[in-house]
Amino acid sequence: MAKTRTQYSCTECGATSPKWQGQCPGCAQWNTLVETVVDAKPAANNRFESLAPAAKLQTLADIEARETERIPTGIGEFDRALGGGLVPGGVVLIGGDPGIGKSTLLLQALAQLSASAKVLYVSGEESGEQVALRARRLSLDTRRLPLMAEINLERILATLQAEQPQVAVIDSIQTLWSDQLSSAPGSVAQVRECAAQLTRLAKQSGITVVLVGHVTKEGALAGPRVLEHIVDTVLYFEGDTHSSFRLVRAFKNRFGAVNELGVFAMTDKGLKGVNNPSALFLSQHGQDVAGSCVLVTQEGTRPLLVEIQALVDTAHGNPRRLTVGLDAQRLAMLLAVLHRHAGIVCFDQDVFVNAVGGVKIGEPAADLAVLLSITSSLKNKPLPAKLVVFGEVGLAGEVRPAPRGQERLKEAAKLGFTRALIPEANLPKQAIPGMEVIAVRRVEEAVDRIRELQ
Repeated sequence: MAKTRTQYSCTECGATSPKWQGQCPGCAQWNTLVETVVDAKPAANNRFESLAPAAKLQTLADIEARETERIPTGIGEFDRALGGGLVPGGVVLIGGDPGIGKSTLLLQALAQLSASAKVLYVSGEESGEQVALRARRLSLDTRRLPLMAEINLERILATLQAEQPQVAVIDSIQTLWSDQLSSAPGSVAQVRECAAQLTRLAKQSGITVVLVGHVTKEGALAGPRVLEHIVDTVLYFEGDTHSSFRLVRAFKNRFGAVNELGVFAMTDKGLKGVNNPSALFLSQHGQDVAGSCVLVTQEGTRPLLVEIQALVDTAHGNPRRLTVGLDAQRLAMLLAVLHRHAGIVCFDQDVFVNAVGGVKIGEPAADLAVLLSITSSLKNKPLPAKLVVFGEVGLAGEVRPAPRGQERLKEAAKLGFTRALIPEANLPKQAIPGMEVIAVRRVEEAVDRIRELQ
């Protein structure tokens, strides 16, 4: 019996090594090499023997570029995250924590699509009875929704070629295995090969393939990093399993804008889109409270109003800086700017900052709102009512503009806010009805204007 040959593959970049190393030779990441089985293949006598005939070349000017009509799923928030709907021949990868609602959302989407398009649901994790029970619990019309409970890649590919559905869901990519490889399902080689074969079929046949991916305990998609490079769109399902709200965020999209956000509420009838997501991230206080500031942030093409809360308290020992939904390192920088340019000292205070509703804010336009909420908590004075804030703060104390300032102001005015503190560069050319706009250039100027209004 021939001895099985193994090699070590990187879970991040897919690079291989004949022996284990602590550091990947391809991407220089540590402890990412895992053992995989290599199928022995006879080597060619000449390295040019296996080369295919040369391909015919075309110039870009000779290729007709035409827009492809998208396939709406019937779920508005899901279509928003996708950039307007599914693209024929596109491959979508959606990941999230266990029990977050990935399978529920895709089952709802296929049930909607089955009324106007040919679809196929491939379940590798659940039996047909389990999927049918979920569909019945969600009261879905599944009379035209075919189901295939299978994990063998070759059988799935043969079925897709024979049935030619417009949209196929594979739940999940980590459960599939190919006869061509002897490694176990979920291994680096299996995930990479199965994803590559499904992507090749999607591009050749025009079938839209949606892959469900598992995530690691750190929250990243399990398997090789090359998996995210192969597909066209990468969506992450976010949210606390103990909360009813879910966020679908696009991190990569070859057919639309990245960082688009779809907001859902989990109900007993499945996931329902939230038309006014700003209401989720604004706390309803009975009266004005210190340390609360409303930020207008931008998620893709959608402006969102999020409440930033700060609590500043006397430190007992080493002062702590803690953030939830914001960058902790940026908080330390902002406190230094506040001390240097506005004369507000927090070095002997514990500072806690929270973005309400579990949303994660990555853009620097939240800087000014964070500083004003900290100042409000430290002085124990509430900020003026119906006030919204946005703007990036530089190390020199300047308040820098934020992109799409006009859209942010219009969204705030639509939700009933009457006053805005913004960078001077974002000052609108035309007045916004019902809104007083206060433009500032520097941090100390913003703090002084707030003191005048309090």
